Amino acid sequence: MTTTAPATDAQEALRATGLKVTAGRIAVLDALEHAPHVDAEAVLSLVRDRLPGTSVQSIHNVLGDLVEAGLVRRFTPARQSARYERRVGDNHHHAVCSSCGRVDDVDCVVGEAPCLHADAPEGFVVAVAEVTFVGICRDCLAAAREATP
Repeated sequence: MTTTAPATDAQEALRATGLKVTAGRIAVLDALEHAPHVDAEAVLSLVRDRLPGTSVQSIHNVLGDLVEAGLVRRFTPARQSARYERRVGDNHHHAVCSSCGRVDDVDCVVGEAPCLHADAPEGFVVAVAEVTFVGICRDCLAAAREATP
């Protein structure tokens, strides 16, 4: 009798979008599940033990496939490299610390997606509102207060 290991959430998600299940895609999805808001270099560091010999270009290719399939969200904070996360489909926003670069999720600001209602051009339908709040995180603020005599 042959038994098959149960499919993981990542495998099921890939199959549901029509993407082939590969070790690279599974590793990237798992990495982003445990470390949201990281860039491609950080993803590479997270998967390198699991997939030795993986290149940063390979990671970029996998991330591109996952973003296109809607399994991963890509966002680019000002003056930083693109970041990736598994939280998709809810049109949440981000708070970025201008001191240390920390990124936190901010739930939808007002109501349902797209959360904000802009004066868009006539005939233009807003589907997504991407908002980035920039400021100082509590850790950097506390450190600055401690450093001030």
